[in-house]
Order: sequence, then structure tokens, then C-alpha cells
Amino acid sequence: MSNRSLVTGFLLLTFTNTWELQLLHFWLFLGIYLAALLGNGLIITAIACDHHLHTPMYFFLLNLSLLDLGSISTTLPKAMANSLWDNRDISYLGCGAQVFFFLFCFGAEFCLLTIMSYDRYVAICKPLHYGTLLSSRACVHMAAAAWGGGLCNSLLHTVNTFSLPLCQGNTLDQLFCEIPQILKLSCSHSYLREVGLIVVSASLFFGCFVFIVVSYVQIFRAVLRIPSEDGRHKAFSTCLPHLAVVSLFVSTIMVSYLKPPSISSPSLDIVVSFLYSVVPPAVNPLIYSMRNQDIKDALKRLL
Repeated sequence: MSNRSLVTGFLLLTFTNTWELQLLHFWLFLGIYLAALLGNGLIITAIACDHHLHTPMYFFLLNLSLLDLGSISTTLPKAMANSLWDNRDISYLGCGAQVFFFLFCFGAEFCLLTIMSYDRYVAICKPLHYGTLLSSRACVHMAAAAWGGGLCNSLLHTVNTFSLPLCQGNTLDQLFCEIPQILKLSCSHSYLREVGLIVVSASLFFGCFVFIVVSYVQIFRAVLRIPSEDGRHKAFSTCLPHLAVVSLFVSTIMVSYLKPPSISSPSLDIVVSFLYSVVPPAVNPLIYSMRNQDIKDALKRLL
């Protein structure tokens, strides 16, 4: 514990030590961040202001956009500030807050994507029961469960990780504070508790993934039985954006955490972390706005 008390901050990794390239990274990050703010902000405003979009599917999409904003706002502003001011420092409390809010948004978002797959399953496979199974009260309860699940998961991991004694320096080989990088600094076997929590979280993540896959297998079977080509096209058009978002979310996570250790390097880890922490929140609004005519119409009315 005495060693841990000496750690008052951490040093984050940077893309490069060249000032011109750091400035280029700042403008790149700023462009992506502003695009994410604009895209998610427009979707939130359109859904909130257009009564045609006051349905369960768009209620969950509004929650997804809020979580995307929280996720990208947790990591990217600090990376931009470090690139602009040629600085690598982050305080101990700042690092803890970054881990907590990122895990919270990350966990709640995947829970919400699982709920959205259930919404599409009920809408296509059990349309006569849609109003009963996805009433306003049920939707609020499910969204609250997703946010609450993300909060509990984040709280457990953050408290456990930052209660570990650290004596391997304070340099993190990452653009933002990440639990695996912090565990590398631990000098105690108590880090195995956090490894156990990670295994439990990974199991829950896998369970949600299986639920999504099973839901879409049932959805595709039901859609293929629709005799009308227009009916099949309409059913697919409501599912494909969600399926694309899930695929982007899961693929970036799998690339990040399941890649072979033999190909691991600081530069590759930075690129991969950028993929799963920045790309989904920035791209999700584009996926939904391009594939969803209701969103397009609402944005036209809004603008």
C-alpha cells in the first residue's frame, strides 16, 4: 500500500513524439469527435422532438446514442488535449474516472444492443404481442436494467482495480486508462481477483452475444417465410442497421482482446483500442441514418 500511495498519476502513450504529427492527430481526433457529437446529437434531437419516432425501437436507439456520446467523450477529449499540449499525464483520480465511465458506457451499450435484438425479434416473430411485451413500462424497465447493469459492472471493476498496490511504475501503453494496462503495474497476486471479474464479465458478454445470434436466426427464418418481396425488404431494413452496429461493436472487441500475443505491440494496441473505443460511437449514427427512412424523414423535418 505504501508503494501505491506514491502513484499520484499515470503516463499515457502517444502516437508519435513529433510535434507536427501530434498536431495532425489532434485535428483528426477533433474531426471524429465533432462528427460523433453531431451525428448522435441529431438522432437524439430527432427522436425526442418527432412524435412519429416515439416507439420502443427508437426509444432504445435514443439511449444508444446517449451512451455513444458518453463513451467517446470519456476517452477522446483527453487524447486530444495530450496531442495538442504535448503532454502524457493523467491524474490518479482522472484515470479512475476514465475507467469507470468508459466501462459503464461500454457495458450498458452492449446490454442495450441485446435488448434491441429482442425488440426486433418480437416485432417480426411475435407482432401480435408487440404492444404487450414491449409496453412503455417494459421499455423503461429494460433500459434501466441496461444502465444499471453497466453501472454495477463498472463499479466492481473500477473499485477492485484501483485497490491494487502498484509498484511497476506508472506508464500505461495505451491512449487512455485501461484495466489490462493497469494490472501490468500491479505487484501483488491480488490482481487475480480482477482477472476473475474479467472472466465473469466475459462470460456475460458471451451470453448476450449468443442471445443476439439466436434472436437473429429466428428473425431471418421468419423473414424468409414472408411471401411478399416488399415485406421481406421492409423487415430486413429494420434489422440491418442494428445488425451492422452489433457486428461493428463485437468485431472490434474481438480483434482487440482475442488477437494472438505474438503479434501484440504498442503501436498495434493503440490502433486496435482506437477501433473499439472511437469508431463505433462515430459510425453508429451514420449506419442508422443511412438505412432508416424514418430517421431520414425526421431529420428533414427537424432541419
